[in-house]
Order: sequence, then C-alpha cells, then structure tokens
Amino acid sequence: MSSSLSLFDDAPSVGSAAEGFRNAFAAWLADQRGTWTLRRPGSAEVYQAMWDSFSLWCLGQSPRVTLDTLDLADLQAYQAERFGRKASDRSLSPRYVLRLMRLIDRVLRHHAARTDSTVNTAAPEWVSANPEVRYADAEREDPLPEYLSVAEARQLIAHLSSVRPRPGRDRNALAAMSWQEVRNRASVALQLGAGITPGDVRALTLDSPVSAGSRIRGRPWKLQVPGNGTSQPRETPIAPWAAELLQYWLQVREEARLAGRVLFPSTRTGKPWGAESQYASARQVLEDAGMASRAGGSFRLRHTFAIRQLRRGTDPEQVARWLGVEAREMKRYGLLLPATVEVV
Repeated sequence: MSSSLSLFDDAPSVGSAAEGFRNAFAAWLADQRGTWTLRRPGSAEVYQAMWDSFSLWCLGQSPRVTLDTLDLADLQAYQAERFGRKASDRSLSPRYVLRLMRLIDRVLRHHAARTDSTVNTAAPEWVSANPEVRYADAEREDPLPEYLSVAEARQLIAHLSSVRPRPGRDRNALAAMSWQEVRNRASVALQLGAGITPGDVRALTLDSPVSAGSRIRGRPWKLQVPGNGTSQPRETPIAPWAAELLQYWLQVREEARLAGRVLFPSTRTGKPWGAESQYASARQVLEDAGMASRAGGSFRLRHTFAIRQLRRGTDPEQVARWLGVEAREMKRYGLLLPATVEVV
C-alpha cells in the first residue's frame, strides 16, 4: 500500500475513485492495442469483465479501496468473499485468481509508469504468499523457484550494505568486524546482485571482477565467472549496491594481506572456501538479516536476481546467459510472473 499522502484529508468521492479504476484500465488496454500485444479475439472483453468485477468490489468497501490503497488484506478479502462463486464473472478458482492477479499487476504497473508514481506490488506479493495460487498454472507439481519478496530483498540489502563504510557510520564498529564477516556478506551480495550460484562464489578469482569500462573508477560492474563441468565461462552484471560492497571487500582483502588468487578465500593463506563452510556462512548471513528459514536456501537469491531482470523487461535468453543455463529453463520463472505477452 502506498505511503504517499493525498493533498486533501478527506477520502476521494466514489466518482473520482471509479474514474481512477476506469482510466487506469483504459490506458493499459490502449497501450496493449497500440503495440499489437493484444491479439487473441475477445481478450479485451474478458479483461474488461474481470477488471469491472474487481473494481466494483473495491468501490463497495468501507473505506473504499483505491488504486493507491489496495493492499494484501484487500486482495485476501476479495478472494475469500468470492471464492467458489459460479457467477457470470466465473468462479474464483485458484487458476482464475492467478489470472486476475496478473491482470491487476500489469494494470497497476502501467498506471505507475504513466503517472510517475510508486508501483503497487500487492498483487504479485499476494500470489507469492499463496502457493495454491502460485502453482495453479504449473504444468507439473514440481516446486517452483523460491525467491525473496520485495520487502525481504530490501531488508537483506540493507543488512549486507551495513558492513560498508558510509558518512556518519561508526568507523570503530566497522573496524571491529573481521575480514570473514565482510567476505560472507560480499559473497551473499553477489548471489543476489549478480545471480551466481554458491559454486560460482567459491570459483571466483581476483580476475573475475571487471572494473574496466565502469562509470565509477575502480568499481566492478560485471563478473567473469569461470566455467565448470555443467556450464561455460560467462559474464554477468553486478547490481550497483552489490558492486559497492564488492569494491569494499577487495579493499578489506588487500588490507588483511590475504594470500592466493581466490576472490573469497577460507584462510589468510588463500585456501579455497569449502562448500560446507560457505553454505553455513551464507545461511548465517540470511538468519542475521532476519530472513525466514524456508526451502530454497541461498539459491533464493539467484532466483530473485533472475525474476528481477525478467520483470525489468530483459530478454529471457540474455538472463539465461547471465545465469549460465539453457534458455528453456527460463520457462519456470514465467510461471511466477505476469504473462509477458498477454495477461491471461
């Protein structure tokens, strides 16, 4: 739910709220038609009926639910009230709810881009919290990739970045941190910010971070990931916040006079990081950051990277190259996202 405040204290009238729903959908629909994205005959009518039914419910609540105030509780109430109805707008089965949530997400994202406002992510977050809906379109019952919610990702990034010096930070407290602490957080940062695997973390060398061509002198902006028995050598970009932390780790590593060419060594002598120790370190970082313990382990971070890139509109084949996987493996991420061509 948006934290922005209205210019006025009183709630919007029914007319203005209804107009907000109508305008948001109409603008999205016009954009779909203008780009020839909407091709299936009758799709517009289906979308219109779904949206009208949902917006009518929102406007009938007290207080009224608007595009800005819509939150997880509202979506849960709507689903709970209408589940199983055999009405003209169809039964709210898990599959139907998933399709509706995809529509809501696409319209709200388009609305945010058009009005230069904060994106309301209630719909995908609600889907993430309801497995019976998340997997409704799955071709098989294999578990889909676990990933971090927007709130969890922000919480983790804040925890990881707190190890890095910033203006006003207590430098004595930072100085008291061991190099292993900085190593652990920097390695987890690359799993989330560059989409690498735990095995990649242990295989990286001092030649892996690429700073040449960076807009900020000396700061890495991509990684050269060595190949292994299952994937070829590849390059992957680094999120700016993770690049800052990697740059700080390189400084700490040099000041600690760690030997060897491994980027994240296990000992001062440069001994490679063992799998068991690295897994335990990553798990501890996640626990310290307040991440709930659940399936997926630190691979959730890699999946979050992939989903974020796809949501930004990056070509799936490009994301696959960054991850070092076959393009066909990107299909499972598509089950977690609103449809890229049509919503339903």
